[in-house]
Amino acid sequence: MKKPVLVVMAAGMGSRYGGLKQIDPVGSHGEAILDYSLFDAHEAGFETAVIIIKKAIEKDFMETVGARLKSCPMEIRYAYQEIEKMIPEGYVIPGERAKPWGTSHAVLCAKNEIDGAPFAVINADDYYGKSAFKVIYDFLANAKDGTHYDFCMVGYQLGNTVTDNGSVARGVCTTNEEGYLTQVVERTKIEKYAGGIRFTEDDGATWTDISPKTPVSMNMWGYTPVFLQEIEARFPEFLNVDVPKNPAKAEFFLPRTVSELLAEDKATVKVLESADKWYGVTYAADKPQVVAALKAMADEGKYPDGLWGEFLTF
Repeated sequence: MKKPVLVVMAAGMGSRYGGLKQIDPVGSHGEAILDYSLFDAHEAGFETAVIIIKKAIEKDFMETVGARLKSCPMEIRYAYQEIEKMIPEGYVIPGERAKPWGTSHAVLCAKNEIDGAPFAVINADDYYGKSAFKVIYDFLANAKDGTHYDFCMVGYQLGNTVTDNGSVARGVCTTNEEGYLTQVVERTKIEKYAGGIRFTEDDGATWTDISPKTPVSMNMWGYTPVFLQEIEARFPEFLNVDVPKNPAKAEFFLPRTVSELLAEDKATVKVLESADKWYGVTYAADKPQVVAALKAMADEGKYPDGLWGEFLTF
């Protein structure tokens, strides 16, 4: 079996953040969160990373993160998520549709670069922590599909993943006593308020409280290669059934595909635990906390002063 590869979703346009957060510097030498993830992934054993971007941000990305990654010891491959990519023959894209089709579509766009290997998926703008990469690499290095597909995810407590600066989207998870995922539901608007944490499914008309200890997905998934076959087979149904209901905004999310496979009893998903705290930059106001946290970790010796300095060849 091929060694696991890391797939990084970096194609977002940062509408809530107000810019390209996947390239925004948070480290003392201009590093983005993505640099820290790749550093941690390499320490955990990953040798190859596939970074998914869009042509619209390619120039900015390559002049910043891409330039630094020439000194990264990993093999870096690039895939491009565009609205027309992987579309079934004969399908007509709705005129009001401007953005691509969501996270499952992003992974599908990287199919050739993943090249039949087991793979982990992360967001470019989330800091997951060193232990998260270690546990997911070790799982994937030993994953074997049998009567069920052998998948995993790294779970975080909801209370450690919300921000004071607005709403967030999270995959809300239910697990059984053995630590396997039984259900994941994408909640696209979760927020803190004076009484705790709550979510809405109707743009704020009604709200439902949710425990801060609820396990959630931060889009750190681990899959065997068969997952690509499954999302490719399910993409046409999404386009034909879901998109007509919401042509401009319907999204083909990773949790949706996972939920369908669980309901069909085709997969098991082990929920792995990370001891590290998650950090992210959903909003520009989140950035100072992330900068301070990463500086503190560097001061503690968890990261060198300049992530790729020891690998520089010039």
